[in-house]
Amino acid sequence: MADGVKQILQTPIQLADQVTKMADDVHASFRADCAELKSKTERLAVLLRQAARADLYERPTRRIMDDTEQVLEKALSLVAKCRAAHGLVKRVFTIIPAAAFKKMSSQLENSIGDVSWLLRVSATRSRGEGDDDDDDDGYLGLPPIASNEPILCLIWEQVAKLHNGSLDDRADAAASLVSLARDNDRYGKLIIEEGGVGPLLKLVKEGREEGQESAARAIGLLGKDPESVDQMLHSGVCSVFAKVLKEAPMKVQATVAWAVAELASNSSKCQDLFSQHNVIRLLVSHLAFETVQEHSKYAIPSKAGRMSIHSVVLANNSTAGDAGGGGGPHQQVGNAAPDDDRQAVRHLLGNQHNRSNQMHNVVQSTMAKCSNSLPPNANGGISTRHQQQQQHGHQQHISLAGASLKGREFEDPATKAHMKAMAARALWQLARGNPAICKSITESRALLCFAVLLEKGLDEVQYNSAMALMEITRVAAKDADLRRSAFKPNSPAARAVVDQMLRVVEKAESDDLLQPCITALGCLSRTFRATETRVIGPLVRLLDEREAYISREAVVALTKFACPDNYLHVDHSKAIIAAGGPKHLVQLVYFGEQSILQIEALVLLCYIAHNVPDNESLAQAEALTVLEWASKQSFMVQDPAVEQLLAEAKGRLELYQSRTSRGFP
Repeated sequence: MADGVKQILQTPIQLADQVTKMADDVHASFRADCAELKSKTERLAVLLRQAARADLYERPTRRIMDDTEQVLEKALSLVAKCRAAHGLVKRVFTIIPAAAFKKMSSQLENSIGDVSWLLRVSATRSRGEGDDDDDDDGYLGLPPIASNEPILCLIWEQVAKLHNGSLDDRADAAASLVSLARDNDRYGKLIIEEGGVGPLLKLVKEGREEGQESAARAIGLLGKDPESVDQMLHSGVCSVFAKVLKEAPMKVQATVAWAVAELASNSSKCQDLFSQHNVIRLLVSHLAFETVQEHSKYAIPSKAGRMSIHSVVLANNSTAGDAGGGGGPHQQVGNAAPDDDRQAVRHLLGNQHNRSNQMHNVVQSTMAKCSNSLPPNANGGISTRHQQQQQHGHQQHISLAGASLKGREFEDPATKAHMKAMAARALWQLARGNPAICKSITESRALLCFAVLLEKGLDEVQYNSAMALMEITRVAAKDADLRRSAFKPNSPAARAVVDQMLRVVEKAESDDLLQPCITALGCLSRTFRATETRVIGPLVRLLDEREAYISREAVVALTKFACPDNYLHVDHSKAIIAAGGPKHLVQLVYFGEQSILQIEALVLLCYIAHNVPDNESLAQAEALTVLEWASKQSFMVQDPAVEQLLAEAKGRLELYQSRTSRGFP
């Protein structure tokens, strides 16, 4: 027990001794009443001395001892009055009602109950370390101090178990705290205030699988606001979570990844701290496992002991072109020309119909060819690698991120899918508004992983991948360095991402996926060349008879293409017109379901009219008539910027379009 807790017990013990001594020297008329007080005070003193020798949980100890000290001070004052009343005159003028003794006796009894409960709670350690008595598993009950706030004492009991209980008791206590934190935000704050974070993190690090999961889930539920997250950061949550993501069972890692997402979603302060503890790298490794085949059970020999996805693709191309040659995978990769390499990857990712299937097939076939070039039983896992160590005199490494990947191929598919979903969710929340983390993510294999998962993942994996891409592209839209480094037009990973997001937009089957993909394409508007108009058409089609929020996202995305901040705004405006955008925008300005949608459509129409005012399609769609009508609608011109843009667009149309082209006689 901490010295500070021992010190707070000194005063109550001294007060109890004083009450006991003074109760022996009272007037005969008060002796019977004081004898009862003395008896209860002696019982309380015995309990207090037991508490001084016990390992107590600090939070309830301070609260209970504060109340006990106040009760003993009142008892001492009452006994002192009885002792002072020695003369007849003093007894006459010393009025001590009988109810005062009854009240004091009741308060002492409550203090005895509180200290007894505290000792029972603190005895969890001795019960948990070897005793199997049935009565030890019983409910401890609530102390008298809990009459005003029973939940607080329930929290005390569970946190005490986390401190002192066996692993099973601690797992049960963590599960109870999960229920409390899920039910009520105030309970979560109480758990943090009463010191629950530290033992929960200790359980995450040291407990069994079930206890680790419950403790990690409790941590995620407790981080409801920035203040709560700050307290967890000070308790060392980043280092504990990083350790778990590297070494724990996959189910625990999935829960920890979910907790990382929860903490990051409620406080941006933890983003950089998680990044400093290599959480980004660990999450990406979970995302990449069995998504891109670099994480394979086959040990592929290479000059550096590792082979990247790019090298695997090149090895496949070289092997196909030199089927009769005697060179192994080393020579084939090393002799490939750089220009041919890039051309091969472009060809692989550029196929409109089966680009992702081809990517998987190429990588898998290359793995098979490389494995066939190894000695017999090269696919045998650890024993094969051991043989290779003996043959070559050095250790061949599988490209894995730490010891956490050992044995992961044996996890069930549902667990693997859940792990990927939670890793994508965590990366989504960590990337929000953070250029450094987005850069770290895009420099890894994450973009390629997101592209594959967006096509082949389950619903939750797809959604979280799309949301992660949306957050990364939002940052890239404002950060030119990130945009140039991560989303270069000739980058295979970036093209794969755009292809998959465009596929989602073209199919337009899932509104949940549509929204983030539309937003992401809009944020990447400045990365597309003038000749690459394939993005514009699908976005324009979403303007017609879709849900209002989908149409609005499409309008906002197209606005990023047509606004003056985009260097190719004129070319993109022409592409929007060619795809039939003006007629849809006119309908939205007139009949949009929401006023905000009408205003957004008006802004886009104004940009197009300003950029290409002489286009005949604008005249046929009666764009000028719409702009004149909009200028008379008060709700549309409340924003001065919109009013100015509307006036400029009207002026440009009036200048370039003749009365005949506008349909006037």
